[in-house]
Amino acid sequence: MKSKMITKRSLLFVAALSTTLLISACKNVPPVTSGMGSEQIAPGQKFSSHLQVHNPELGKKLHISDIRSRTNNDLLEVNLSLTSTYKKTLKLQFHFTWFDKDGFVIEAGKSPWQPLDLHGMQTAALPGLAPTTQVASFSLYVREVPEKFFKF
Repeated sequence: MKSKMITKRSLLFVAALSTTLLISACKNVPPVTSGMGSEQIAPGQKFSSHLQVHNPELGKKLHISDIRSRTNNDLLEVNLSLTSTYKKTLKLQFHFTWFDKDGFVIEAGKSPWQPLDLHGMQTAALPGLAPTTQVASFSLYVREVPEKFFKF
């Protein structure tokens, strides 16, 4: 009788432990940023300093999953992967802002906003080429296009 009780307790313990591990393994915490200065919301986001999203709700739906860079004729060339963790299509605009080694903006306001439709859970490659050889770093600014601008 006592061994049956121990076996039942063991089975209940294993079942509870398995359920807990399964639930924690399925939890997806996307790395995102939001607001001025790219505050890090999720742990482990190594590209958070490059993403600027001033809408906290949109910031929860986006993150940079990869950045590749190289120099091309002494100009910084970047190719980053912007990933949506949202299940529906996002109508977005983006542009790069380039900074010199001292953190000052280079050619402010000259980078045009570019359209981007990011479908549910999609990752898009966004290329950028620095305007001068003095560029040392960059930020990607992303904003949502208001619905009234794309309805016919």
